[in-house]
Amino acid sequence: QERLVESGGAWVQPGGSLRLSCAASGIFFNIYTIDWYRQAPGKQRDLVATITSSALPSYADSVKGRFTISRDNAKDTAYLQMNNLKPEDTAVYYCKAQNPFTATRTYWGQGTQVTVSS
Repeated sequence: QERLVESGGAWVQPGGSLRLSCAASGIFFNIYTIDWYRQAPGKQRDLVATITSSALPSYADSVKGRFTISRDNAKDTAYLQMNNLKPEDTAVYYCKAQNPFTATRTYWGQGTQVTVSS
């Protein structure tokens, strides 16, 4: 069965760093585009970063230069390295796996909470 599991969320002080992981199972991970989204309380879910099957990354303007998305196909896992965290980065972070050939094959994780405060 297809499954994504995020981990690595925590409380951190401003300026700190975290690395989120998104472990996939039940899918041919190598071909999937992986997105990281986040959703703050009372706000819509926003795209933060994307990495294609060929490891081409892209980022929202709000995180450029601070966040790095990567993937390890041997481990069926994607990562989001977050540096210089700000209070406005506080949100639940979700990963999404999108099959580039079949739009219906889209899978979400359950989310992991990131809280940035002093």
